[in-house]
Amino acid sequence: MTIHRFRAVVTAGTLIALAAGVAACEKKVARTPDPRPVRTVTVDAQADGETVSFTGQIRAKDQVNLAFRVGGRMVERHASLGQTIAPGDVVARLDSQDEQNALRSAEATLVSAQAALTQATLTFGRQQELLKNGWTPRAKFDDAQEALRTAQAQVDSTQAQLRIAQDRLGYTVLRADGPGAVTATGADAGEVVQAGQMIVRVAGTAKLDAVFDIPEQLIRTGPRDPVVVVALGDDPQVRATGYVREVAPQADSATRTFQVKVGINNPPDGMKLGATVTGRVKLPAPEGVAVPASALTEGNGRPAVWVVDRGTDTVSLRTVDVARYDPAAVIIAHGLEKGDVVVTAGVQMLRPGQKVRLLGDG
Repeated sequence: MTIHRFRAVVTAGTLIALAAGVAACEKKVARTPDPRPVRTVTVDAQADGETVSFTGQIRAKDQVNLAFRVGGRMVERHASLGQTIAPGDVVARLDSQDEQNALRSAEATLVSAQAALTQATLTFGRQQELLKNGWTPRAKFDDAQEALRTAQAQVDSTQAQLRIAQDRLGYTVLRADGPGAVTATGADAGEVVQAGQMIVRVAGTAKLDAVFDIPEQLIRTGPRDPVVVVALGDDPQVRATGYVREVAPQADSATRTFQVKVGINNPPDGMKLGATVTGRVKLPAPEGVAVPASALTEGNGRPAVWVVDRGTDTVSLRTVDVARYDPAAVIIAHGLEKGDVVVTAGVQMLRPGQKVRLLGDG
């Protein structure tokens, strides 16, 4: 009897325990899960334009080759590579002995022609007086008048030859037309040079360009008259603004990029010829809105975001079209509207229709 009673007691206790366990399980299953906390952002602004940057070089806007207008033996060259020159500075000289001799010859010829003109003028005056009184034939007067005209023409011709000789003598001295820096030399003292042969190349320092190689796509789709911010590559604090002054009409055959020259407004002292610079341009804002990059997930193989229904505090997965990926944000072209609440943190643990608790923007 004792054993049977013990078994009955155990069996009853076991049943009670099982019933209690079942009841507990039923209570756990029936319990409503807590809303998942998430961080969100409210779509309230259009996307900002992307800023692109390129590396380039400072060059002179104006660069000229200085050369003699006459040939000869160069006896002096005062300008050397890297030297800064001012307007009117003597760059080089030619041996001017031949030009000096030609000048003296022209001066002597002019003196002779002026003497002949004086004699012809006096003769014409006498013939003119004699003709008035009928004391000389008309033919002799005409001869005197013709001789005067010839003498005057001879003086005019010799005066022109004298000016040419003076100019040629002046051409033996090569002077700088404007301020600049010597970037190349073409001949040294002692060499015989030809007219037009480059003696020095001078880059103007008053007006500077920043030269960049720009991809074809940006040339085609970029803004027409952008403001370009130009900064030194090794010191971004040294900066200036510029404007697109010239775009190459043809792409480089090797790089397929277009050379763009940006005129720099009031270049600072730190921007020297040949310095490496970066140019930044802000592109027009694209169609769409910007959201943090952490909001982007995937749905059915397409980009998607979780959108919160503020009426029920539940989430739904919405596919979107991405226009641009930035390091901290993505630009959504289609799929979101102003005022949508998008989840930015906790997107991996959500499911459609799930209740959420908003922690605020983040």
